[in-house]
Amino acid sequence: MCTSISFKTTDHYFGRNLDYEFSYNESVTVTPRNFTFIFRHAPAVRTHYALIGMAFVQNDYPLYYDATNEAGLSMAGLNFPTYAHYFEQKSDKINVAPFEFIPYVLAQCATVAEARKLLAKVSLCAENFSDKLPASPLHWHIADADRSIVVESTVDGLKIFDDPVNVMTNSPTFDFHMLNLTHYLGATREIANNRFAPDIQLKAYSRGAGGFGLPGDLSSASRFVRAAFTLNNSVCKSDETSSVGQFFSILGAVAQQKGSCAVEHGYEYTIYSSCCNTSRGIYYYTTYNNGCLTAVDMHRENLNGTALVSYPIRVEQQITWEK
Repeated sequence: MCTSISFKTTDHYFGRNLDYEFSYNESVTVTPRNFTFIFRHAPAVRTHYALIGMAFVQNDYPLYYDATNEAGLSMAGLNFPTYAHYFEQKSDKINVAPFEFIPYVLAQCATVAEARKLLAKVSLCAENFSDKLPASPLHWHIADADRSIVVESTVDGLKIFDDPVNVMTNSPTFDFHMLNLTHYLGATREIANNRFAPDIQLKAYSRGAGGFGLPGDLSSASRFVRAAFTLNNSVCKSDETSSVGQFFSILGAVAQQKGSCAVEHGYEYTIYSSCCNTSRGIYYYTTYNNGCLTAVDMHRENLNGTALVSYPIRVEQQITWEK
């Protein structure tokens, strides 16, 4: 499962936790402007916005988990089991396979408004990347510096939701998560006051008691609530170091530790956490065994090139020793 957030101080930041039971040897991948995107059913795009993000590169094709383009538009795919539905090809739509959805949108759109316009023409079609890589059940979080949306393909068709809390997790559908937030209207960062029985002398025995009731489990519904509360109550300086540090602290509130969430083939855990400064094209990340930040600046690459540039992620712990 996963959590993604969109966050703004002076610059805009977008990123996510990727939670799963194993890694596909993903890498931070820069796609330059002249790399040709070949799509299964849509026309090829030969010149486009440059992208940076985390991808599993197969057959020289970047299967992006999350990415940001040079215009500042970002997109992440999150697991959406049970609810995701992809369609047979439709003659009146642009048919896009789920694995190519992120590059299809980010190659062409600079803003959420442009993405909305493009999505009106799109149908997500049921097509695998290969026999060994079937289509994953996903929904997508898309954001620019001003707004975020969630895109879901269900049996009812392609739906687009405004996302005022700038957070997304996993199943169920986004409208459920927004309704579920109303269960926590009483949660506050302020000192808890006695509204239970004002005539009785009751005082909070601990700091943070205003947040009583916020969920602490790892379900997608609970992570959505906790991430939304943490993000939307965030207090942060606007410089780069403070902003990036705060971003990873917010993601840390919903990170998964090995052993806490058993699945069929092991334990789900936060394989990596990412934060992209979408204003500058700098992609930061940490991995489960390496809490040190690693950064890749897309603008240090030849963005007019034609070949993918990939950086294997650093998975072994880096420790700074005092001398």
